[in-house]
Formats: sequence, structure tokens, C-alpha cells
Amino acid sequence: MATTRVIDTVNPAGGPDSADGPMYVARKKIYPQKVAGTFRRIKWIVLVVTLGIYYLLPFVRWDRGPDAPDQAVLIDFVTKRFYFFFIEIWPQEFYYITGLLILAALALFLMNAVAGRVWCGYLCPQTVWTDLFLAVERLTEGDRRERIKRDNAPLSVETVLRRTAKHSLWFLIAWWTGGAWVLYFADAPTLVWQLATFTAPAMAYVWIGILTFTTYTLAGHMREQVCLYMCPWPRIQAALTDEEALNVTYRYDRGEPRGAMKRNAALREKGEPAGDCIDCFQCVNVCPTGVDIRDGSQLGCIQCGLCIDACDTVMEKIGRPTRLIAYDTDLNVKARMEGKPTHVRVVRWRTAVYVGIIALVGTAMLYTLLTRSSVGINVLHDRSPMFVRLTDGSVRNAYTLRLINKNHVARTFEIGITDAAGNPIPGAELTAIGDEDETDGRVAVTIGPDQTREVRAFVTIHDEPRGTVPASMEIVFGIRDENGASAASAGDHFFGR
Repeated sequence: MATTRVIDTVNPAGGPDSADGPMYVARKKIYPQKVAGTFRRIKWIVLVVTLGIYYLLPFVRWDRGPDAPDQAVLIDFVTKRFYFFFIEIWPQEFYYITGLLILAALALFLMNAVAGRVWCGYLCPQTVWTDLFLAVERLTEGDRRERIKRDNAPLSVETVLRRTAKHSLWFLIAWWTGGAWVLYFADAPTLVWQLATFTAPAMAYVWIGILTFTTYTLAGHMREQVCLYMCPWPRIQAALTDEEALNVTYRYDRGEPRGAMKRNAALREKGEPAGDCIDCFQCVNVCPTGVDIRDGSQLGCIQCGLCIDACDTVMEKIGRPTRLIAYDTDLNVKARMEGKPTHVRVVRWRTAVYVGIIALVGTAMLYTLLTRSSVGINVLHDRSPMFVRLTDGSVRNAYTLRLINKNHVARTFEIGITDAAGNPIPGAELTAIGDEDETDGRVAVTIGPDQTREVRAFVTIHDEPRGTVPASMEIVFGIRDENGASAASAGDHFFGR
């Protein structure tokens, strides 16, 4: 394979700082070692909670009344609705989804400003499922040393059986992962029965197959390659962080010069410099991406904190203070090197701005959600012709009205017209095509529960005395339900010539 030689102006002779080697390096398999400690417990808790919600949420029920779906969280393509407990989002209200995406992005930026890639280390689906797959791998094939030993040994019946068990469990997890996602798009108990009896829609099987394959491949085989080469976030977050963000950090001011435990102990007895790092490589062995945190911040480090647990265990065994590796800031590392006091500032301009924007967007979304109307109207003016002059000299314009009833009960609405100021239009008459009731210039329309209805409406202005029909004027269509509790309006234009 061709190689590229880059001369380093700092270290022209080569060595550790030179960029001499192949432009592509084949993947070296990583065998993460089991570890126990504070951050490992946190990761287990996050895994159980997040996957528990993901797998079980489709089966949670929520009563919305008669003729309405009772699944708490449902993306219903048939009726074009998104249900989330007491919230119901219509296609016309897609801006709520946009707002949620904005909030998610801002929350990600805030997490990065506070604690670096904490999302990657604890909450990212790739991390969560990879943790679960690794747990299955340890259960079936043993810990790091046993897996390395089996991979380097000739194939045996025991190895085949263990790997078969591992891949079978992986496949089952991946299959249920794909199946759980599909359950969010249909009534979960019904779809589960249809899947079991092979009567479900073909598209359900297709998507379960696709998601099963991707989960099995990404979490079981690609693992850290997804973080290193497929995910854009590690590259984006580097531009959003600063020196005051907490990151998993090797405190080289305390750890260097590293060396064997006995050697460093002897140096301390002589009063010579000796670091706490004993070069045991436990921090590297437990890393799911194979990073050596002692080399500083790297693209592969997902900030999961497992190296902290591993190092703390070693420090306790050799009688040295823990947290040689810890969540720390670059400023604190520099301050300790200079003998200055350290501090952590979570509240600063960057985080305050993110919190402020999140609060602003969240408040705006909550306000619009609480004050939104349960009815709606859209108006579309006919373009060809723009108007029709009748034989008696009056002028008629045609409109298509789309009425929306967001309640789960049928309602009757009255449609009326006014000018832009809300005043009646002299000589104006509103009529409609169909079975709508017309009384005193108003049209009554009945709309079924959680439905829309299209109405063809005509507005006629009589030309008495002649010449009173305006060339153009603003016109407002208003609707109100029979008890006057809900109302909505939409404007358009009336053209006279």
C-alpha cells in the first residue's frame, strides 16, 4: 500500500510526532474489558431506563374518548396525526416538530458546553445498544482475555457454540429493536398479533428487517467505526466547545512522569519526581473505542468515563489518590501546572445563552400549544376566472374552504363573511354547494370528529345602485361552532373587475 511522508517542522527527524504511515489503516479489533465503578453504574441505569422506555412505551394506553386511538404515543399515517399522550399534532402544525428539533439541537449544544460529548458517552443510541451487545458478548464468550484467547486459538466446538449463542442473542435484540420502532406507527397490541400470525402489512416486515439488519450490523460489528467515521457530531462538537467544558481528562500534571509502580515508589523515596500513572493500560483496555486518554483529547473518545472507573480501581489498589483521570477542564489542568487554584464554571455566557434560547423556544411552543384553537379554516380563491359578472350586474367570486374540526366529537359550524374590519359587507350574499344549510347569509356545515371538510362557497355582491361593487376588497371568512365556544377566521380578496 502506498504511503505518504509528511515532514514535521517541529520534529523533522520523525518519531512520535511525525505523520509517516499509510493513509488508510485497517480496523484493529477492540476487546473492551469489563469494569465496575460510578460511571459504569450510571451507564447501566441510563441503558435500562432508555431501552425500557423505547421497548415498552408503545404499549402504554391513553384514553382520548370514543373513536380515537388509545395508544399514548402514536404516529398515525392513516389519519395523518401524531399523538403524544394529551397532545395531538395535525399536519398543519408541523412547526411543533420543528420546534422540538430546535430544542433537541440546543440541548445537545448545552450538554457539549457543560460536559463535552456526554451525549455520545451515555445517551446516543449507538452507545446504548453497543453496551447491550457487549454485555451479551461477555456473557457468552467471557471477558477481554478470554475473547482474545479464543480469537487467537484454532476453532473449536465450544467456540462455535458460544459464538452461535452470541449472534443469536444479538439477532433477537436487533429484531425486537426493529419491531419496537414499527409499533409506534400502529396500534401495538394489534400489530404484535398480526406479526405473530403473519397477517401484518408487508411494509411492517420490510421495515423490521431493515432495522434488524442495521442494529445488528452497527452495534454488533461496526461499533466504534460508527463514531469514528460515520457520525458527524464529533467533528461538529469540536467547534462548539471551549476550555471551560468538562471533559474526561488525564491529569498529566499529576500522572507524569509515568513508570512502573516500584520504580516510581523508589523515586518518591529519593525525593525525585514521579507520577502516579504506573502504565498499566487499564484505561485503554476498558475503552470501547480503544483510545488512550493519556494522549489527550481525541476524536475517538466518547467521554463515557469508563477509563475513570478503571484508573480509580488501580489507584485504590496501589494506595494513591483517585481521579488521576477525571472530568476536568483544560483551564484547570493549566492552572495546576502553574500552581494556581482551580474552579469549574458551569454557569457562564455560553451556557446561559443556550439555556435562555431553550427557555424562549420552549415557552413559545407551550404558549401556542395551550392557546391553539380546536377549529381551523383555510381559504383558496378560484384563479380562473377571478370573478363572474351575472346578468343582473352583480359580481360573484368562488372559493374553496377547508374546515378543520380537531375535537373527537362531531360539530356544526356556521360560516359568515365580513370585511377586514369585521363589519358586514353591504349587498353581500354567501352561498355554498352541497347539503349545507343556508340561513340569513350564513352557511351551516357539520364536520365529523377529528376530520376536515372541503366546502365550495360563493360570495356574491349585488350592484345596487350600479357601480357600488369595489374593484378589490379584503374579505374575511369566519366560522363558529353552534355553542359559540370555538372560532377561527381566514382572509382573502374579493375581486369586482
